[in-house]
Amino acid sequence: QVQLVESGGGSVQPGESLRLSCAASGLSFSAYIMGWFRQAPGAEREFVATISRYGETTSYTDSVKGRFTISRDNAKFTFYLQMNSLEPEDTAVYYCAASRRSTSVAQKLKDYNHWGQGTQVIVSS
Repeated sequence: QVQLVESGGGSVQPGESLRLSCAASGLSFSAYIMGWFRQAPGAEREFVATISRYGETTSYTDSVKGRFTISRDNAKFTFYLQMNSLEPEDTAVYYCAASRRSTSVAQKLKDYNHWGQGTQVIVSS
């Protein structure tokens, strides 16, 4: 079956960096759009970033533009979220997801078919 496993979360101070990874199995990796979402306590899950099947197109929510970078390595069935200049507002559980949508990228929760279990990111001084 399809599995998406996140790693790389942790607790950091404002201004520091983290790199999240999502390892996929049980699917044809390059056939899927990949995305990152996050959910803060008491809030709904929200879109963070998405990347097209071969990485030529990316899209980000406004609050992370210029700070976060999504990338993928199709040979390793893995994609990443490099998070720089982290802010307390970035504190959340981060989820990776895979979408079979026919567009180049996907920004809505309902577009995604498979989800990871999440990894916690805490940004606090």
